[in-house]
Amino acid sequence: MTPELTDEEISQIQHEITELKLEHQDLDEIVERLMQDAEIEELKVKRLKKRKLLIKDRISRLEDKLIPDILA
Repeated sequence: MTPELTDEEISQIQHEITELKLEHQDLDEIVERLMQDAEIEELKVKRLKKRKLLIKDRISRLEDKLIPDILA
């Protein structure tokens, strides 16, 4: 069972989630532009996609922290 979060901790987590979502969206747009380019830099695209996945995982972990444990 995780300890209860303070309002400040919740606010910090929400802020980080917002920042990560913006970064994820920016990376998505960059990947789209690169994919449309005739001279695709495949390694760069792969790195950006990996970064996007890491961000998405981080967002999920942070969102899970905001959900209180429910006893079954």
